[in-house]
Amino acid sequence: MSILWKIFLSFAKIGLVGYGGGPAMIPLIQGEVVDARHWMNLQEFVDLLAMANTLPGPIAPKLAAFVGYKQAGLVGSVVGAVSIVLPAFVLILVISIYFMQFKDSTRIVGALKAVRPAVVALLFYTIYSIWGKSVHGVGGVLIGAVAFVLTAFLDVHPALVILGAALFGALLL
Repeated sequence: MSILWKIFLSFAKIGLVGYGGGPAMIPLIQGEVVDARHWMNLQEFVDLLAMANTLPGPIAPKLAAFVGYKQAGLVGSVVGAVSIVLPAFVLILVISIYFMQFKDSTRIVGALKAVRPAVVALLFYTIYSIWGKSVHGVGGVLIGAVAFVLTAFLDVHPALVILGAALFGALLL
């Protein structure tokens, strides 16, 4: 099977089951590219995740584009980015036709309520799985705590927090 087809299938599958948006897709992407396909190791994935978070736009297509590029150059990058958003694009077209008719259905409301905690659990799994490669010592914990306070309580834009952490690390670490 060609590498482009593998990239397409891997990211289309993630795009199809990645309910909850980009952050909820991170553990799925990690599982596919690190654990299943071995296209990169965990440290490379953590570095990629950090870099992708510094750029504007949704995280999942950025990760897919980078992995695609690493495997098959520019064409692989395009295939990765397109394939991860294609299922959602098609599904939203179909759903938009029918959603207004069924939005108040108790089954639809119940399904949406049940999925939300699962998405939160996937986000916690991402933290758990990359913690050891991302946070080193008391300094790492303090940087993480300051970043959390700045974004959660002081409403500082995440891009500024990431840029500040990068500058701090480049100058002082």
